[in-house]
Amino acid sequence: MPTDETTSTTSAGPTRTSGPPARPGVQPPSHFRQELIDRFPILDPSKGAYRWLVLASVMVGTFMAVLDATIVNVALAKLMATFGVSVDHIEWILTAYLLIFGVMLPTSGWMADQWGYKRMYLLGLFLFTLGSFLCSLAGNIDVLIAFRVIQGAGAGFLMPVGMAIITREFPPEKRGIALGFWSVAASASVSLGPTLGGYLIDRFEWNVIFDVNVPVGIMGIFAAGIILREYRPAPQRSFDMLGFVSLSAGLTALLLGLANGNSAWNTGGWTSNFILGSFAIAFFGLAIFLVTEFNVRHPLIEIGLFENFNFSMSNLVLFIFGVGMFGANFLVPIYLQNSLGYTPLQAGLVFLPVGILVGVTAPFAGMFADRHDARVPIVLGMGLLAVTMFQFSHLSLLSEKSQILFPLYLRGIAMGLLMSPLTTIAISEIPNRKMAQASGLINVIRQIGGSFGVALFGTILTRRTIYHAATYGEQMSAYSDAFQRAVHGLQHFALNAVGGTLADAATRARALIVMHAEQQAFVSGMDDVFLVAFWILVLALPPVLFLRRHNVRHGGGGPALTD
Repeated sequence: MPTDETTSTTSAGPTRTSGPPARPGVQPPSHFRQELIDRFPILDPSKGAYRWLVLASVMVGTFMAVLDATIVNVALAKLMATFGVSVDHIEWILTAYLLIFGVMLPTSGWMADQWGYKRMYLLGLFLFTLGSFLCSLAGNIDVLIAFRVIQGAGAGFLMPVGMAIITREFPPEKRGIALGFWSVAASASVSLGPTLGGYLIDRFEWNVIFDVNVPVGIMGIFAAGIILREYRPAPQRSFDMLGFVSLSAGLTALLLGLANGNSAWNTGGWTSNFILGSFAIAFFGLAIFLVTEFNVRHPLIEIGLFENFNFSMSNLVLFIFGVGMFGANFLVPIYLQNSLGYTPLQAGLVFLPVGILVGVTAPFAGMFADRHDARVPIVLGMGLLAVTMFQFSHLSLLSEKSQILFPLYLRGIAMGLLMSPLTTIAISEIPNRKMAQASGLINVIRQIGGSFGVALFGTILTRRTIYHAATYGEQMSAYSDAFQRAVHGLQHFALNAVGGTLADAATRARALIVMHAEQQAFVSGMDDVFLVAFWILVLALPPVLFLRRHNVRHGGGGPALTD
């Protein structure tokens, strides 16, 4: 059998090339890398420890990408105050990132096949690091959103290419535990991101939350450049430009329409020319994309992958999960800071145990999925997630700390149970030569679900907040005895706190009552969003039950995976 570790005779004598048995597409090591392998044998791909070194290297990029997202979540309240914008505008810091992330994911498979997986992984790290640096220099919210697009493009390469590298290096019977440990990087970011972000925002300017990515990114580029070997499949396929453009235009227009239906600037509402035009562009763009993918020789997204039942059903579950989970996730830090008065650091510390619970649970869930029925932890995890959303739908301005912490910690356990087994069962029957496309699609579906959820729930939040504010306003009669008693009590408070005349104190008292009603309207609208998220996650349970059981033959190779 041909191997990378061969001996060829030249005029200078035998030349040794280290490596495991060669597979189609595995590139021979460069002279510099060969010298490193000779000096550090652990870098030899034929060694069993090498694949774990690859896993550690890829985890650095994963850690950085997720770290930034979690830091930004905690910073949303500070950014709203800094730039003087509302939730329907600030949400685009998340939506733009997730959108470009989802659009770039399917292109990453083609680019990795064309120019090599290592090169594309390094490019993703570079773009993410560059985008982070530029975000720290942004002078207004629109520039920040634009630079977040560069960050999202880098992350769009990092996640699927990194997953493809891991699944290629690990045999089928060990992929579950490998993906479980890979998710540890994400869970560590979930824990450290909010805490670190809260500390930095409390102590420094908001720019620093992006600066922290720069040294981590440089370290990741250095480590990946040394550790990873290059893989580039021999057959080259043409790029589906029409599919890429139509998908980008369709998704962008769809999210613009969903996110701006109730925006303050859009006085025409859902029937305005902008909204109707956005939905029209989305319809034609996505229609052109589907027609193109069914007819082009080398599609951007290989629709044939969805002929695999487990893959298609897993992606349906992931989309619903993305809508319900990530769509509602950005509201909790805003609630803690704007409604309950938490500082950014206090809000970040609330999330600290969540990632730890994900990291502890995920490897065990992965091992269980490798040995038993992967559907068990998936159903349990999705059910627990739905329960946490139902619990969050009962939050108020008087919620106790335990009412916030218990659902958050339960969510950490649920995510650890869910993600690794679901990814394992999705790719269990996918051949290695299609692994990049498959892993890319898994992330595409989840990220598009997340961006769809952020846009949708942002719109629901705005609409329900307006509804509750109007309802509370109708119930507050300026001539009622209860209102007059409240004004009288707050009037004395205002006189003692800031002084002034009785008339000034009465005006401040009425303003405090209106401000409290507005805060309560926001919390009530947020509760409605969480209730919608609960029902969306419940909808993900039936498709899980239809997944085929995933069995792996240990020691022999498991499902038929061919190069």
